[in-house]
Amino acid sequence: MKYVVWGMVIFLLIIHQDNWLWENDSLVFGFFPIGLLYHAGISLAAAFTWYLATIFAWPIDEEEEKEIIKQEGAGQ
Repeated sequence: MKYVVWGMVIFLLIIHQDNWLWENDSLVFGFFPIGLLYHAGISLAAAFTWYLATIFAWPIDEEEEKEIIKQEGAGQ
């Protein structure tokens, strides 16, 4: 899952460069510029990616790791 998170980060870096919406004057819901909505979506996707990174890719604390190893050794 760690590699999926890294893939999502790279994907977000690529799609963040939105040269195709700079000249688009379209409005979503009659008042929301399409470029702003696009960046709001990117921001939500980045927040979700960071959430996944903290769960799956964040290293555990050294003390916690020692405790896990001690518990696994005691269970044998």
